[in-house]
Amino acid sequence: MPFVTVISAAGLTMQFGSQRALDSLDLEVPKGVTGLVGANGAGKTTLMSIALGLRPATSGTITVLGLDPTKDAARLRSVVGYGPERNVLPEDMPASDFVKHLAEVRGMPKSEARGRASDALWLVGLGEERFRALGTMSTGQRQRVKLAQAIAADPSLVLLDEPTDGLDPVQRDEMLALIRQISADYGIDVLLSSHLLEEVERICDNIVALDAGRLVAQGPLASLVGDTTTITAELVEIVERPRAVDAVEERLREAGLDVRRDLNQLRVTAADQQTSLDAIRDAVAAEQARLRRVVVDRTTLEDLFTEASA
Repeated sequence: MPFVTVISAAGLTMQFGSQRALDSLDLEVPKGVTGLVGANGAGKTTLMSIALGLRPATSGTITVLGLDPTKDAARLRSVVGYGPERNVLPEDMPASDFVKHLAEVRGMPKSEARGRASDALWLVGLGEERFRALGTMSTGQRQRVKLAQAIAADPSLVLLDEPTDGLDPVQRDEMLALIRQISADYGIDVLLSSHLLEEVERICDNIVALDAGRLVAQGPLASLVGDTTTITAELVEIVERPRAVDAVEERLREAGLDVRRDLNQLRVTAADQQTSLDAIRDAVAAEQARLRRVVVDRTTLEDLFTEASA
């Protein structure tokens, strides 16, 4: 049975002594690639561990693919893959044996596990390195092994905890592109935990933002951040044309643009950036006005998170 929501929680709370790691979360994680964002200590790993059935919540409920992690642990392991943040790979074991073993743990028959492990390692770019001992691999290669073992048993959902941790910028780009490709090509839903908002914004369809265990934002990235930009056009006062700024403003409004004015600055909210820039250029030229500068500013996920957690 297909699920529109892959993870659903209501009143989810996790208490460690006097510290509340999760505070009455009500959240929905839809299909696609979802970014679980927040600073270190926000509760991201705690949420993942509860979703995986590794620890019970203090209170509240959670379902993953319609399953209760505390009651349906065996079934959950067969349909959910997990890439942990920490480096927990056995150093003496070849990558192929490690991925094969975890595929078997998730319920895959031995007759299929070896071939599937090899396929997964080729997919993440480690086909020729698959027989190397894990302890001899670089940080980037180890992160790819963790991704390979998470997808080897053909899961419906993969939880990845800080999958780019320790990678240089080029390796980060490659890892993010790989995660996006796997989701798109194989229909695997992904919950990706990261404290790097920029990388989440690049590949995620949806966002769940936590701050000190509280939910501060959730939903489609496009609706939270929006696809509009703000263009600020600052004009220079011209003595011989005292109403030039007024005339430019009027032309922009006649063109159907949303314009706010602050002295000689015209702020245009633009759904189509290039069309709005062209309109500003044409209005300034038509009125023989003079531009001091034009600034294009797009709302980012960091802006949203800062505002929501303030």
